[in-house]
Order: sequence, then structure tokens, then C-alpha cells
Amino acid sequence: TIVALLAAADVIEAGSQAAIMAPTEILARQHYDNIAKLGNAAGIRTAILTGREKGKRREEILAALANGEVDLLIGTHALFQGPVVFRDLGLAVVDEQHRFGVHQRLALSDKAPSSDILVMTATPIPRTLVMTWYGDMAVSKLTEKPAGRKPIATSALPLERLNDLVSRMERAVSEGQKIYWICPLVEESEALDVAAAEDRYKALTKAL
Repeated sequence: TIVALLAAADVIEAGSQAAIMAPTEILARQHYDNIAKLGNAAGIRTAILTGREKGKRREEILAALANGEVDLLIGTHALFQGPVVFRDLGLAVVDEQHRFGVHQRLALSDKAPSSDILVMTATPIPRTLVMTWYGDMAVSKLTEKPAGRKPIATSALPLERLNDLVSRMERAVSEGQKIYWICPLVEESEALDVAAAEDRYKALTKAL
């Protein structure tokens, strides 16, 4: 969020507008609540547009946007719908871009074909990876960890040592630690011989 805000602030300082699009209304409002406080302190005029904004309130937001009275617009897919017109959109930010369709992402940038696009994701989809590989997209990596974060220890175990791993998990849980177990499938598949989350959940529930 901070990366998106800093990029937007740079564009706004240059005299253009910015937009941040999130896949859900809940996330859009979280962004708005966090960004509006910082933006207001910096003189950035921020507004939110989702399906909840209707009637007169929606008309006021759209008019302010078209007149350049809104510097940063945050919202959902409502941002790329027909009536939304920017005075000068310089940057379109797509948060969690893997949750949007190709045409949805392009529809926002089509509001201003010359605008820059910043896509953010923790789960790159194959199309995004291909775009970075063939040079259609520049990549920025955040490689530093938050201050105070403990070192990460990575190890690989054969399936034969699954019981050893479960025993270590039991000790960790008894100490109040939390565990994430990620499986490649949700349900068991006849075509793929890999772990499914539902089966693993049942086994771990019984073991722990």
C-alpha cells in the first residue's frame, strides 16, 4: 500500500491524477481509510468509489473527478465503468491483479491510454510471469524484511519423514505458535498424485 501511495504521490505532485483499484469493496475501503489519513496530511484530495456510492454522492464524486478536484480515486471495478471520467489520469494501480480479468485491468488503463500502470500481487498468474519474461512489464522486488523479523530457516523433507514433521508441529502448537500448511490442490484429484487440502486437514486434525 505504501509503495502504491508513494507512486501515486509522485504522479499527483506532477499535476496528474492516480487511481487504485482493489478486487473487493472491503479491501478498497481499507485502502481508503489508511491512505486518506496520510493523503489529507499531504494535501492529496482522496475519494472512494464502489458500488455503495450511489445517487447524488456518486454524481458529486464523478463531477469532482472530471474537474480535477480529486487527486486520488480508490475503488473497485466501479472505477472503469463508463461514466467514470478522469481529467488527467497519470497512474493506474491494480492491487491483487491476479484477481482481475485481463479486460478488467485494461479497462482502467483505457481511461487514459498514456497513463502508467502499476500492478501488485503476491501470487503472480502465468500471464503476468510471461509478460515480465518477455519485457512487457518492468519488475520491482521488495527483498527486505520488516524490522525485528526472525531469520527464516528453510528445509526439505521426504514424505517418509511426515510423522517427524507432525511431531515438530505438535510441539510448536503446544508452545502457542501458528502454522501454515499449503497444498497444491483443494480436493483429491484422479489425474494428479499430489496432496489435497481437504485430505491433509482431516489427517492433521486427527494427529493434532
